[in-house]
Amino acid sequence: MKVIQHTAEELRTALVSNSKDLAKIYSKYTKEERCLLEEGFHSGQPGSLFQPITVHSDSDWISAHPEEPQDFESFYRDSYRRTPDASHNTIYIQTIGSFGEVGALTDQHVEWLRDYCQAFFYGLSVKLLPAVTVSETGCSFRVNSNSNNLQILTGDLLRFLGNKKPKDAFCIVGITMIDLYPEDSWNFVFGQASLSMGMGVFSFARYDDNFYTRGYAGRLKKRIQPRQGDYSVFEGYYTPPITSTLLLRSCKTMTHEIGHMFGIRHCQWLNCVMQGSNHLEESDRRPLDFCPICLRKIHVSVGFKIAERYKALLHWMEEDRCQTSGPETASHPATCFPKPTEAFHTSQQWLCRCLDRLETGNR
Repeated sequence: MKVIQHTAEELRTALVSNSKDLAKIYSKYTKEERCLLEEGFHSGQPGSLFQPITVHSDSDWISAHPEEPQDFESFYRDSYRRTPDASHNTIYIQTIGSFGEVGALTDQHVEWLRDYCQAFFYGLSVKLLPAVTVSETGCSFRVNSNSNNLQILTGDLLRFLGNKKPKDAFCIVGITMIDLYPEDSWNFVFGQASLSMGMGVFSFARYDDNFYTRGYAGRLKKRIQPRQGDYSVFEGYYTPPITSTLLLRSCKTMTHEIGHMFGIRHCQWLNCVMQGSNHLEESDRRPLDFCPICLRKIHVSVGFKIAERYKALLHWMEEDRCQTSGPETASHPATCFPKPTEAFHTSQQWLCRCLDRLETGNR
């Protein structure tokens, strides 16, 4: 295992910048906010809120995909990055296909994702578009020759999303529980995005713990080759159950990919939700939130009080876990679905520590 440990001076330059105008903007943070952000300079020390990046193997993202680190200044001065404005300040989420059991639980799961995204990008509006079936997208699909599960083509989904994108959208993201592929020569892809167009589509199918087992229920029983345009194969097709771990992974992936749409590149400074990941084990090592450098990037893009954002995220994790879906009638009693936030416990504790720093201004 290799630890990527930047010096305090390198991290200070990446966060604050040596440029006088950006240092002046940084000085507008409160003393308490600066105390929190500068915790990153002490990464790895006992009690620190932020940790250095660990590379466990050559298959990890940083080893396999060398990239130039993006400090705050290079982000801020990037003329191609997109920033929300009064006319384009809404994130739209489009679900494609079913999520878990069809019906009220599917609706509740997607609503949990929307609410989390609303807290994460605090200050922006996040809205759900009416769910669509795979057939409504008109996309191409195939059976994966290795895993024998269904996959849908990302390029077709991006074209569909482009036609559906509302005028006030900052971005539109498609989410699905069905596996994806970008072209015939690829085995699969977790997701694909057009950052300049503010569109992306992401699959959570491989976040099911059983996906890579021989007994995965999404494997087709017979080696069939369905005809293009015959979407009946998706009727009743298996999608993973909604577990706490899958909800955590879904929240992490969705916010990571939307972060890219603001122009934030893969983080190489500290352990951060914006780190790249080549595989599930690496993705699980990433924390659920930003490091100080990436937090400053999203803060300058959206504009929010850091403490208020943390409180909103904490509220999402702590709010009444039993939520009622749909109106109650004599024939259809209201259904109570507990929000499965057990996997968020570590993040919940971390948010409490962050808020304590912001209240006291002390390490």
